[in-house]
Amino acid sequence: MSNKKNDNNDKSDLARNEEEILQFWEEHNIFEKSVEHPAGLDEPKDEFVFYDGPPFATGTPHYGHILAGTIKDVIPRFRTMQGYRVRRRWGWDCHGLPLENKVEAHLGLETKKDIQEYGIDTFNEEAKEFVLGYTDEWKEIIPRTGRWVDMEDDYRTMDTDYSESVWWAFENLWEKDLIYEGYKSMHICPRCETPLSNFEVNQGYEDIKDFAVTVKFRLQDTEDTYLLAWTTTPWTLPGNTAVAVNPDIDYIKATVTQGEYRSETYILAKERLEETFGHSALTKGNGVERGSWRDALSVTDVDITKYIGTKYQPPFDYFLNADMEHKENGWKVWAADYVTQEDGTGIVHLAPAYGEEDMDLARAHEIPFVHHVQMDGTFVDVVEDFAGESVKPREDHLRTDIEIIKHLAHADTLVSKNKIEHSYPHCWRCDTPLLNYATDSWFVEVTECKDELIEENEDVGWVPETIGENRFGNWLEGAQDWAISRDRFWGAPLPVWQSQDGEKTTVIGSLEELQEKTQSNNNFWAMRHAKAEHNDTEIIDSDDPNTVGLTEIGEDQAASVSEELSDIDVIFTSP
Repeated sequence: MSNKKNDNNDKSDLARNEEEILQFWEEHNIFEKSVEHPAGLDEPKDEFVFYDGPPFATGTPHYGHILAGTIKDVIPRFRTMQGYRVRRRWGWDCHGLPLENKVEAHLGLETKKDIQEYGIDTFNEEAKEFVLGYTDEWKEIIPRTGRWVDMEDDYRTMDTDYSESVWWAFENLWEKDLIYEGYKSMHICPRCETPLSNFEVNQGYEDIKDFAVTVKFRLQDTEDTYLLAWTTTPWTLPGNTAVAVNPDIDYIKATVTQGEYRSETYILAKERLEETFGHSALTKGNGVERGSWRDALSVTDVDITKYIGTKYQPPFDYFLNADMEHKENGWKVWAADYVTQEDGTGIVHLAPAYGEEDMDLARAHEIPFVHHVQMDGTFVDVVEDFAGESVKPREDHLRTDIEIIKHLAHADTLVSKNKIEHSYPHCWRCDTPLLNYATDSWFVEVTECKDELIEENEDVGWVPETIGENRFGNWLEGAQDWAISRDRFWGAPLPVWQSQDGEKTTVIGSLEELQEKTQSNNNFWAMRHAKAEHNDTEIIDSDDPNTVGLTEIGEDQAASVSEELSDIDVIFTSP
């Protein structure tokens, strides 16, 4: 086939040929005929269902859409040639954070609070208009790729009947006891102010540099004995309510002499001695040459179990005098088998609101729980020295940690700091660093049916087989409960109604069921106006109808009715 340009047209022969084929397909309904009479059969062998995740229409198709769409088109065509009817109905994904972020940028809104001030109803109307802004471009480009799909009878996830199907699925899971509301530590986006699912979290990991710090926790009733705890999240230290050790690890006491009259004793894992003190200001500050730091220490073994239950002084005392539940168990040493000596000091600090293992330990031992960070990622007012500061700013994720470190150094509770490089989750849509944060959400209890999912996966015909065995199979093996609710505005509402005290929960699976359960207490009156002047004169001034008033009889009528209808919320009227 020639690709040279025709003298009478600036398009190549190849381009003109493509357009002629597309025109022929459209004029003769070739796609529709292939659905009704696949492989030229009078009747299809059977139905073949092909599920295709719908795209957003908030931008034009890119290479990823075109490549994936071409691959997807192969399967329905293959089954069609085998004689199966394969209906292919195009859809649009209309809800969720991606669209909200687009609308926020369009309206110049920066935060969740901005949306609330702008007006949720108004924002959602903007989203509804914005979501299908590029449908015409999609309808032009997708057929040009040669893909056969019905884009006229399309569905939209924001349509009522589609949302109703979500309700149906939710109710079915609820009836099988696979839905629950839980309070868990999960990743949230502080800018979007919503929790994310594990799948969403895994889409946004980036390699970044952070600070790791080793901090002193002075044991109560001592002047110079400290636990040394290590953390890669300095911003969590103001929320500390416990420290944890592992009785299966060997610990030591290391005493450092600091001048003629002062010495301090530090407790840490024996295996972490060199890593901790070989780079520590505790030894360097005493004029100890690098490599001879051991000369500054007096080291003895210690039975760490003797310290379990001991009180200590936290590096920040913002909540020491606060009124809170289980306060008697706060700021103590606890045993935890998840503490390791692979890095750090073999002692971890607990801020139960910001880590799953910390939260589990706190629940098991009724350790007090404080949220020193708000959902928007800023410190609460109680944290006076940093109130209102973002703990992990998107524009400079180290900024607040640096201020925390300066505060620790000034208070003489900082032992050491060093930079580490690690993979850290970011919001897959706005690129804000995520926070591990305890909040409530609705979950699908995937762990309850995981074994069944794994068994079903073995019967799936994966191509290539390694995808099902390895990538997807491994994902199923490690599957966790799925957080499905979002604290946002533009999305399908969960069909859950709860009483004020939380004792009664009703889940509804259809609009018909909702209507059956809805009891209207409204009263409606249909009324006409009282007797007006034009009723006597039989003349209406169309230029200014408001010049017509009530007659004396009409005024009496209006006054009488108003006494009966004193408790009216809404009036609908026509001129």
